[in-house]
Amino acid sequence: MRGMGIPELDLFASDHHGLVTRRMAGQRGVSTATWYRAIGDGRLELIAPGVARLPGSPRTREQTIAGAVLAVPGSLASHRSAAYLWGIPRPAEDPVEVIVRTRTRSPDLPGVLVHRPRDLKDLKPVQKVHIPTTNVLRLLCDLGAVDPAAVPSAVGHVITARLASPVALRAAIDRHSRRGRHGVPAFRTALEEWLLDGKPVDSVLETAMGKLFSRYGLPPYEFHAPIAGYVVDFLILGTPIVLECDGWEFHAKTRAQQEADAARDAHLAELGYISVRFTYHQIVRQPARQARRIAGVICRWAPELGAQLLGFENVRAQMAG
Repeated sequence: MRGMGIPELDLFASDHHGLVTRRMAGQRGVSTATWYRAIGDGRLELIAPGVARLPGSPRTREQTIAGAVLAVPGSLASHRSAAYLWGIPRPAEDPVEVIVRTRTRSPDLPGVLVHRPRDLKDLKPVQKVHIPTTNVLRLLCDLGAVDPAAVPSAVGHVITARLASPVALRAAIDRHSRRGRHGVPAFRTALEEWLLDGKPVDSVLETAMGKLFSRYGLPPYEFHAPIAGYVVDFLILGTPIVLECDGWEFHAKTRAQQEADAARDAHLAELGYISVRFTYHQIVRQPARQARRIAGVICRWAPELGAQLLGFENVRAQMAG
């Protein structure tokens, strides 16, 4: 804290988004009179009971959330605030939200919602940018209680960023499911959108492909089909056609991975299978084009099935739209 001659407080502030607390100051020998004198002469700016901001420190969303957590004893950033800290896009006008494990009173802070749940599972703090925060499993349950429409995209973020697996999310739903737990239904519905054939998907790519099949009336498929010791993304039933979704939108494909994929495609070709690869960009941005591509491959390699695509010319016209 510059101007008070206590480097430890400056260090504390640097790790807490420019904030210091009365308790921390007292532990470093700052008297109550000195604390309030610093506030009075502008060396500190009081933002909440017992919490002050160092003038000149950046005013950020993180600082606002950190201030609320410091002001409410034993609290964690939660709900919409936790979602933001975990990197899930959130509106700037979100209120600050914290959660506490006890039923004791806490100071009334403008713009801050304090949650006191009866469900105390998954409340071990996780540090996000030096702010104690709920974990991703808990935040998805909590987010569903205050903003259910945002849960599907939050689930997508958690899965594609590999913050938690679909299996872990399902286990969290089971742990938190009970009467009165308002956020769980939205969480459960969102996760179901990330399941194909009852199997957990491991990226947004497979989900997007599943929607493409449904929208354009393409033939049935098997997801994560086993073939000759491999597990392929999609096998169109009744055909030798394998569809693979490559995640180039999310992670760089290494040379070793490229070589492994090429070797696998060659082996499958020896066994009579045709591998067709897609990316997330192609599936989401150009769904009609990719549907025509799949239909064309079906007509080439499984003409009897291709002839059943509702008189393919009609399907082709629909796909052109």
